[in-house]
Amino acid sequence: MFSNSSAGAIVPFSASPVGPSHEAEGGRQATIRELMPYFLGYGKVELRWAAGTLASYEDAMGWVIRWLGEIPPGRITSQHILLIKAECAKRNVGPNRIAHHLAALKAFLRFCQLGVGIETMDVKQIRMPRIPKREVQFLTPDEIQQYVSAIPIRKGPKSFDMKWLCFRTLVEVLLGTGVRISEALSLKRSSINFQTGEATIIGKGNKERVIFFSPRSLSWVKEYLLRRQDRGEALFVIGRYGKGLQQQVALSWFRRFRTSIRFSKPVTAHMLRHTVATTLLFNGCPIGHIKEILGHDRLITTCNFYLGADKRAAKKAHGDFLDYERGE
Repeated sequence: MFSNSSAGAIVPFSASPVGPSHEAEGGRQATIRELMPYFLGYGKVELRWAAGTLASYEDAMGWVIRWLGEIPPGRITSQHILLIKAECAKRNVGPNRIAHHLAALKAFLRFCQLGVGIETMDVKQIRMPRIPKREVQFLTPDEIQQYVSAIPIRKGPKSFDMKWLCFRTLVEVLLGTGVRISEALSLKRSSINFQTGEATIIGKGNKERVIFFSPRSLSWVKEYLLRRQDRGEALFVIGRYGKGLQQQVALSWFRRFRTSIRFSKPVTAHMLRHTVATTLLFNGCPIGHIKEILGHDRLITTCNFYLGADKRAAKKAHGDFLDYERGE
């Protein structure tokens, strides 16, 4: 993989069917940093990780390398895991972020074991931090109407502000499909079947799935496309030349709009996804169907997030059955 080097420099890896050998004859073990390109390539090709997953794991492993130094993965021990947690504590890193760093390291060590044949510590020894369960935040039907009505889509009686029309349509699509914002922004004009109200997307984990549009969201998409004057293929664009709307820009729109209207709840794109799920649940939709609509891999994920979100049934049961004088 690398050319021969002089004494004291990096020793070349020898080629093998599964990738670089972790130790050349008479040399030393490859370090975490040296194995990172192969790890990311393995994730992209073998595990079909999305670009966002690859970028976040690369960032997380960058911090691991800063804290642990240039060491071979086979020498990582439980003490190094404690060091990572201590460094996170110094920086007041929250439990979710710590869990992400450790998840990246676990994935890297599994790659070393399975893809390269390096003997490493058992990843089961890496204990994840306890993440407190939070209440799911969502919008009520009245709050949805207040929020979308405040989006200033018109410049005048007969003219539209295309940036805000794009934002309104994005909000309506998120509310009408339940997709993640990355999935919404990946949509193309040609990917939507306006007859069936469906589209095929590549979702989380590079998995193909079909999403469904509500009639209202489909109407907003048609209105937005009708007003567009560019020929860009992306469904959501910024500017007059049809350049696809990027996720960071879209998220900044959410933040700025929330600040400008001083809305009572901190509305985010992900809160709209929660709103779809809770609305379906409150209206009696079976949890298995909610799983499919949201594109969750496992039913337990949907249950952990949303079962218990509807407090009305629990309150009714409390009132009906908590009676100390019944039967006397």
